[in-house]
Amino acid sequence: MKRSLLPTVVAAPTVGGQAVIEGVMMRAKDRLAIAVRKPDGEILVELRPWFSLSNAPILRKPFVRGFPVLLETLVNGIKALNFSAMQSVDGEDGESELTSWHLVLTMTVALGVALGLFVVLPHFLSAFMQWVGLAGDVESVSFNAWDGLFKMLVFVGYIAAISLVPDIRRVFQYHGAEHKAIWTFESGGGFSVDKARSKSRLHPRCGTSFLLFVLAVSIMLHTILVPLLLELYRPESTVVKHVFVVAAKLLFMVPVSCVAYEMIRFAGKFNTNIFCRVLCWPGLALQMLTTKEPDDSQIEVAMAALKCAVREEACS
Repeated sequence: MKRSLLPTVVAAPTVGGQAVIEGVMMRAKDRLAIAVRKPDGEILVELRPWFSLSNAPILRKPFVRGFPVLLETLVNGIKALNFSAMQSVDGEDGESELTSWHLVLTMTVALGVALGLFVVLPHFLSAFMQWVGLAGDVESVSFNAWDGLFKMLVFVGYIAAISLVPDIRRVFQYHGAEHKAIWTFESGGGFSVDKARSKSRLHPRCGTSFLLFVLAVSIMLHTILVPLLLELYRPESTVVKHVFVVAAKLLFMVPVSCVAYEMIRFAGKFNTNIFCRVLCWPGLALQMLTTKEPDDSQIEVAMAALKCAVREEACS
């Protein structure tokens, strides 16, 4: 079953994807396909245009494109998750589709929770370490070292905790199926489930690796930029100073995401290079948590999404 919203176009050789509820979303160039296993066992595939924020040439430039890509990936991902949630419980086509306001609200909440967990919370845990005498002032190396450690602990702890939830574990299996399908396609194996079975469930361009790059880059940039910022303006009140620095760290997420995006593109493009292998290793190790070995039925769903994204005539 297929509903197409796009004319036939030639897909880019490089594809990307995302696991959704009982399914997979795959992107090829300017379109995406969502494949979901419905309760009756049927695989429903829908082809959609890729919502883009980077149509202006300046927003496609290296070290600029990262933040727009992050936002548009979040928008498309939330829409795909909403669609898969409705189909996986046998919802009617189009039922409860997100309106623009719902989408803005969902994105705001998602970004707020993420920034609160991975920016605000680590900062104030580091401030506690300063209070007990185990760290220097907010611009010191020791403060930023604690901040980086807490960022990593919160991130890995969060991933480890949600991986224990059965429903999330199934999503992680589809995440593994997505990677196996992409490896098969990129290695010239087409859309064969048999060939995908033996492929790795880890991939250097994974969003998990991107988030790890974001954390690593943020630690390095905060260590450099926060002291420079405080040279320009240093509030006298300790509380105001911490609030000021946290607000700056939130704004720094724009350049941080841009640098991290270029790093993961470089690492994915030259994944056979020894330097890139070392660069990718932490992200691949973390994917041991965010992916699980899929079964053939899950790989079949991932292949259906990939085949539709690459070849519109294969969507039916």
